[in-house]
Amino acid sequence: MTSVSKPKGVSMKRSLLFAALLTACSASPQVADELPKAQESESVHVKVIGVNDFHGHLEGPSGKVKIDGEAIEAGGAAYLAQRISDIKKFHPNTVVVGAGDMIGASPLISALFQDEPAIEALNEAGMDINAVGNHEFDEGVEELMRIAKGGCHPTHGCFAESEYGGAKFEMLAANVTWKSDGKTIFPAYSIREFEGVKVGFIGLTLEGTPSIVDPSGIKDVDFGDEAEAINKATEELKAAGVKAIVVLIHEGGRPAATDHPDDCTEISGPILEIVKNTDKEVDVFVTGHTHQPYICTIDDRLVTSAKSYGQVISEIDLQVDRKTQDVVSKTARNIIIDRTGEEHAATLAVVEKYRPIVEPMANRPIGQVTADVLRTTDENGESPLGRLIADVQLDATSSTDLGGAQIAFMNPGGIRADLLHAPEGGVPGEVTFAQAHTIQPFSNSLITMTLSGKQLHQLLEQQWLDQSRPRLLQVSKGFEYTWSESAAAGSKVDPKTMKLNGKVIDPAANYRVTVNSFIAVGGDGFTVLVDGTDQLGGPIDLDAFVSYFGKKSPVEPPTKKRITRKP
Repeated sequence: MTSVSKPKGVSMKRSLLFAALLTACSASPQVADELPKAQESESVHVKVIGVNDFHGHLEGPSGKVKIDGEAIEAGGAAYLAQRISDIKKFHPNTVVVGAGDMIGASPLISALFQDEPAIEALNEAGMDINAVGNHEFDEGVEELMRIAKGGCHPTHGCFAESEYGGAKFEMLAANVTWKSDGKTIFPAYSIREFEGVKVGFIGLTLEGTPSIVDPSGIKDVDFGDEAEAINKATEELKAAGVKAIVVLIHEGGRPAATDHPDDCTEISGPILEIVKNTDKEVDVFVTGHTHQPYICTIDDRLVTSAKSYGQVISEIDLQVDRKTQDVVSKTARNIIIDRTGEEHAATLAVVEKYRPIVEPMANRPIGQVTADVLRTTDENGESPLGRLIADVQLDATSSTDLGGAQIAFMNPGGIRADLLHAPEGGVPGEVTFAQAHTIQPFSNSLITMTLSGKQLHQLLEQQWLDQSRPRLLQVSKGFEYTWSESAAAGSKVDPKTMKLNGKVIDPAANYRVTVNSFIAVGGDGFTVLVDGTDQLGGPIDLDAFVSYFGKKSPVEPPTKKRITRKP
């Protein structure tokens, strides 16, 4: 049985000074700095700083982090880097690690320059090791290699005065191998030595990466089982005399409650089985992908996650025995990166290098909105922003010459931010190009195709089939259906409840359907779309969004229910 608990005595601290001076301010018996001197002399204190799902957020996202009922503005690469720098001043045996998605799905300030700014900022912040995540593969393996090693973009050329130098930190990919020879595309692990003790870091992404990135960019590589890759790398590390092992994995869990960033209440998700199936020699899992903050103990292993966008870091303290070379103590806590202190000068210089170039485009108004349009889903599985984007895409492709679409579907994973009526620093009600880009940063094109009514039903059933969790497509106005919570996967949707403009969908009839180019090729597991016929390419999703606001402003959040859940 898998045991899950929150380590006692760990807590979130906002102040870095508090973090640095724990011996003066904390009574926690688990804090590594407070161990008796005799034990300190027998072991080496190693500090690991975990970051995950940064997604190129150089300037920090809109919105706030909640802690104990208080909402705090958090994030920003220069604030993040300064926290890391201050920690390193007090703790020289510090390694900064990433659990993937450092790039991809990024704001305009990074995305416009192929995410080179994100890597440059992380270089200045002192990133040491990063495990690749699924978004590192958004533009394919070849582009990931350029991002890692440097060089100008083959199409866009160089963006700065000098050639892009690449990542100064290691990339790890223990479960991503070349089909040609079976070798990993990046090293499976890295070994770091601190005062004579060795710590191994294994890095990998989720096995399901192929279902959530463009398949054309990863056709030459395979993605393997996470636990198997970890165990293989662990055996190699043990053979090299390494017993202190940290896994950096772009996969995670979801606590039932998120009011406190250290919470682990009723955590669920793929990370539980992965931890359970790995060698007990692994001491710590630094996780990501779910954008959730938590500190957990799962099967006696420490499991951490630092939310997303650089708003939080996980501070992990290890005591490694000098004689046995094994971890004898491990604790962790999450720290909010608030915006009250100094900014790291070198990292801020990276931000300020790109900001003036992108600001004119980013600040351009595209229309107005009457209220917040949020991506948070209700009990039926739909959100106001999901409805709006589906409506936008139907509007862009409904005329006969543009595809004659009758229905549009939007995958929720492609909606990356809320549309706020009054974002921080913005004009209330005004929607800018930067906001639109942050919501839909992937530049997917719209594809209109013909599906039969039977295929439409199969598409809806695929929302539950072969999915780690349900992926409910957002649907356009005029289309509706009901799904059953208790029904088995494959029988969730009653075809008789599927209606278009009030008329039941005919299994034998054909319908024109618009989706984005990512799911059109089977992304997110919607493989039935690959069989769509008479496909016609349309505008980029972002362009359709901008055009819609130009025509329809002020835009109101769609409120009419389209999806119904029953017991």
